[in-house]
Amino acid sequence: MGFLQKVFGSEQEETKGTNFYEAVESRRSIYGISNEQVISDERLKEVMEHAVKHTPSSFNSQSASVVVLTGESHKKLWDITTETLRKIVPEDAFSETENKMNGFKSGYGTVLFFENMDVVQSLQEQFPSYAENFPLWSLQSSGMLQHVIWTALEVEGYGASLQHYNPLIDEEVKNEWNVQGNCKLIAQMPFGKSTSAPGEKTFKPLAERVSFYN
Repeated sequence: MGFLQKVFGSEQEETKGTNFYEAVESRRSIYGISNEQVISDERLKEVMEHAVKHTPSSFNSQSASVVVLTGESHKKLWDITTETLRKIVPEDAFSETENKMNGFKSGYGTVLFFENMDVVQSLQEQFPSYAENFPLWSLQSSGMLQHVIWTALEVEGYGASLQHYNPLIDEEVKNEWNVQGNCKLIAQMPFGKSTSAPGEKTFKPLAERVSFYN
């Protein structure tokens, strides 16, 4: 079953959009995760490739890319992050930081999100009237990709959260996993089988956030 079919259901279903809305609603920050495999790595690859291929980008720039780490590579990422933070976090406060890193490390994998800044700069040169907007549009596209992958992982049975230890770990990460070119690390998404429920979420009145005019 393809990703869209799994999310939306078959075309014969009268309410085929319902599962999409449920998936968006169910996507939450999950910090309690284990390294238990929920889907095959082949399925995980299919989900990632579908998300990267079909998430929109300004001028169809396709500036986004992901690096998916599992196994020892996943663990190494959080070891790198831990040791980087050890240098800047006060010693008497570091145990809490280390516990947090170990929580991410206990998951099944991590998705690294990158943006190719050479592509962004090329668009700035080609369309100078919009030059100042392209870095913003690049981030918007990355945000959409993060949400698509986050929601897809939820659909597949994994819990995830979004982290930002860039730019502290950028160079070491790029060197370790051979990330070529002028690629900027945007975010890290550790994921795994959920071992805890998300916290309570409150919502502002929608009347303050949504307006309609006719």
